Amino acid sequence: MQDNDSIAFAQEVVPGATALPSRLRGHAPWKIMVVDDDVDVHTLTHMVLRDFVFEGRGLQFFFSRSGAEAKQLMTDHPDTAILLLDVVMEREESGLEAVQYIRNVLKNQFVRIILRTGQPGRAPEQRVITAYDINDYKEKTELTAQKLTTTITASLRAYRDLRIIEENRRGLEKIIHATQSLFEPQSLKKLATGVLIQLVALLELEEGALYIQPAGFAATDAEAHENQLKLYAGTGTYEGQIGKTVREASDVQTMDLVERAIRAKASLCEENCYVGYFLTRNGLLNLLFLQGNKPLNAMDQKLIEIFSVNVSLAFDHAYLDQGMLDAQRELTFSLGTIVDSHSLQAEHHLRRVADGSRLLARLAGLVEEEVELLWLAAPLHDLGKIAIPDLILTKPGKLTPEEWKVMQAHTDVGARLLKNNSHRILRVGATIAEMHHEQWDGLGYPQGLAGEEIPIFARITTLIDVFDTLCHDRYYEKSWEMARVVEFIQQGRGRQFDPRLVDLFLANLTEFQTIQYALPNTVA
Repeated sequence: MQDNDSIAFAQEVVPGATALPSRLRGHAPWKIMVVDDDVDVHTLTHMVLRDFVFEGRGLQFFFSRSGAEAKQLMTDHPDTAILLLDVVMEREESGLEAVQYIRNVLKNQFVRIILRTGQPGRAPEQRVITAYDINDYKEKTELTAQKLTTTITASLRAYRDLRIIEENRRGLEKIIHATQSLFEPQSLKKLATGVLIQLVALLELEEGALYIQPAGFAATDAEAHENQLKLYAGTGTYEGQIGKTVREASDVQTMDLVERAIRAKASLCEENCYVGYFLTRNGLLNLLFLQGNKPLNAMDQKLIEIFSVNVSLAFDHAYLDQGMLDAQRELTFSLGTIVDSHSLQAEHHLRRVADGSRLLARLAGLVEEEVELLWLAAPLHDLGKIAIPDLILTKPGKLTPEEWKVMQAHTDVGARLLKNNSHRILRVGATIAEMHHEQWDGLGYPQGLAGEEIPIFARITTLIDVFDTLCHDRYYEKSWEMARVVEFIQQGRGRQFDPRLVDLFLANLTEFQTIQYALPNTVA
């Protein structure tokens, strides 16, 4: 250790968990695990980091002296954020064996593993980095107090971003699962009851409830005078209120929320309550009210927003008896629109990509059924971006390698959300979401597929998506002139893009430009 970072050793830290400082109690701490057979390393690490705070949360330490103890601790504490791990302990490669156990047996891909070794010759950095899924490698002599603090900060930031992606992914999976049943033939009452149940499950409102049980109702003006909405479905305390007006069944606070939603002609969330405002195509009003046992946070509201788009479609379906194909069309465009709004994508981007993909599919000789299937599925290509943190997704400058790795995860997230669905449109959407960044020359991601290994639906969507993106302003760059766009696509022929598709596209460029002109971005 350098002189300016020297620290006197305090009393030995006993292996196990440390208590959180009193000033930070009440805030869930970040869990840090220190595994090293040298107790002085435990002591020094604790002294350097004991007052460390990241995003208002302190650290809770767990100490052990062997790889075997590390395996058990990680089993008991899977939510550990960082593991500072020695390589050579009871055996020469105890640390590396622990890494394999954590990643392959426990399947824990979230904990950030930092190897620290005092004998780098026994575990050369290049071999370890290549063969093991670790996130950083440090020699103990280089980890000064300042560098240790910097490393912990960067690792916690990466862990936080991964957990955000996972939280969003789980929420979106719930939405996809909940949406599947909305478009089945059913009565309006059955639909509304199902929606309320799905909302409770979606927001996990029943978990840990002590005093306030989730309660909600659905009301419509289909058989009543204006502003005389009647309940036709209910849960909790509203289950026995069917047939009454909203005013008769509600307290003052609930009625105030309902009236505000009607005046605004929009859904709203406030504290632990949600009012959904749905006006069907034939002018009938449906209201959903849900009161939970906890305040609705930003994540809850985002999930409700996405789910509500599909609820609105389901009400239309129930009233107008529309076919499943129409409902699926609205679902795919609505989901995609939420993603475009989240990522600040250009207005009408999804519709232009869908229309351009349909045109190119016809030119490529696909049968009409496949052409229409692609038109419905193409808007889902960037669904996974809903799980990417805003700071990365809308960053105006160049992404760091770590941020780029997080961004690339959107292909996997989109595929996992859609692939296990019984509807063909969503299954095709899963293929496009996963593979629209593959390249003809094999240098794309996530799988590095090449040529016709890449499904034709993904190859078509890739070309049209790039064309439309370059033709319109983005948050990080202005639109390109058409000549520059065409030159870029020509240069990508046989590299990024399928050469046959490029030839068809350029031979019919005027038709693709017509799609751009038909749906321009409005000027604010």
